[in-house]
Amino acid sequence: MNDTTVATLHSPAGSHLRSGNGDVRPFRYVVITPARNEGENIEATIQSLAAQTNPPLEWIIINDGSTDNTLAIVNRYAAKYPWLRTFHLPDRGFREPGSGVIRAFNYGLARLVAQEWDFIVKLDGDLELAPDYFERCFREFEKDSRLAVGGGTICHEKNGVLRQDVDVEFHVRGATKIYRREFWNEMGGLPPVVGWDTLDELKANMLGWTSRTFTNVNVLHRRPTGAADGAWRNWVKNGRANYITGYHPLFMALKCAKRIPQRPYFLAALGLFCGFVSGYLKGEPQVDDRALIRYVRKQQLRRLFLQESLWK
Repeated sequence: MNDTTVATLHSPAGSHLRSGNGDVRPFRYVVITPARNEGENIEATIQSLAAQTNPPLEWIIINDGSTDNTLAIVNRYAAKYPWLRTFHLPDRGFREPGSGVIRAFNYGLARLVAQEWDFIVKLDGDLELAPDYFERCFREFEKDSRLAVGGGTICHEKNGVLRQDVDVEFHVRGATKIYRREFWNEMGGLPPVVGWDTLDELKANMLGWTSRTFTNVNVLHRRPTGAADGAWRNWVKNGRANYITGYHPLFMALKCAKRIPQRPYFLAALGLFCGFVSGYLKGEPQVDDRALIRYVRKQQLRRLFLQESLWK
């Protein structure tokens, strides 16, 4: 991942209404946010949602065992906004990347009251959005009826300048995932495993849908990616996610080699390698979908042989 593109968060607002079957109404969506120790950031996220030109039908924030003031902040805003509800889970005593986040998400999903939604959003509690963020994202879905998963481009502020994190086009960062309801129903939900935020979009593409990050819609990530886990653990986690997803070993070897000259030098490559290989050494299960693994490896081999592939 490179963060070399200078970006701006805010953009001119437009109409947030759309036509459907002769009527005109706002885009209908619900949001679920698992939040653990986000006291420094979550107020900005809540204020961003409250300022949206097209607000959500319902927003559930799951306080996932926070030991800071996250719950107090969320409760204060829940008393102010009727569309915001919060639930509290006990502290398990440690972070559980991937699986813990989705277990908290699913806890919130089971408590949704709104049913007439067109999109469901998994949103992190450390983001800052322009007022027209969701309006512009849904415009992208409107342009492509087969777009299943989408989201804005994650940006970080460095020395007062907003810079985009660049990734492969089909990958939508887990911090801001928007799912079309038709695909959500077909997918059957999110698995509580490391790598869930790649499995979903790979599944979408295998089933004939598409997934895409919107390079013209930015979102500010107030905390650097992986900061909560530390750089080393984050790269190991990513390598483990690639193993669970069923990446082809040759593709993974070249991915690690490509990371060697990139900052942090050698660290990212070694972390990815250790995370990936340790999955084999420990005999950990991969995703229980052999058709998906075959699809992923075929796409990766096509990329290695310079053929059209998801990994452009």
